[in-house]
Amino acid sequence: MAFVEPVTLRDRGLRLEPLSLDHEDGLRAAAADGALWNLRVTSVPEPDRTRAYIEDALASRAAGHRFAFAVVDDATGTVLGTSSYHDILPAVRRVEIGYTWYAGHCQRTHVNTTAKLLLMGHAFDTLGCHVVGWRTDNFNFASQAAIERLGARKDGVIRGHALRRDGTIRDTVMYSMRAGEWPEARAQLLYLRDQPRAPR
Repeated sequence: MAFVEPVTLRDRGLRLEPLSLDHEDGLRAAAADGALWNLRVTSVPEPDRTRAYIEDALASRAAGHRFAFAVVDDATGTVLGTSSYHDILPAVRRVEIGYTWYAGHCQRTHVNTTAKLLLMGHAFDTLGCHVVGWRTDNFNFASQAAIERLGARKDGVIRGHALRRDGTIRDTVMYSMRAGEWPEARAQLLYLRDQPRAPR
């Protein structure tokens, strides 16, 4: 039995369901909303790489390392983006949340906060994780701010850790949250999620 079993999570008009090849067209359209593959510090697939991106995610799921979700508008079925559990370590009850990106029109909306609340809640409350982690490029300042907004704590920086899509070598900023910190973080995120947002 896998540590992360297939599950569909729902809240506030969002549905997180296991990523499959059925999401290929929707994921391609989401990435095209803002030409997200041109961002140097993300791993968004180019349009002709969308199927391979999903196949890689499914292979990682079969190996037990990653479980990818499609983030879907529950009312319309429109794919808005994707997020994953990855670096899954059942022995120490730890997962990381990453491989996260959304269509341009979803950014600075409730989508990311709601999806993260669903993933964090499932990790801590259902899977019984002791720790949930995040990692991001040292130059992805927007991602760092978003992770810190979740209530995660910065663990440090791994220097010379990974290749970017342009072939340069990145430093990786690591964050984590422990199970004991989750209740307060959840309360704060629920509060922030429900606040009015400035127009884009």
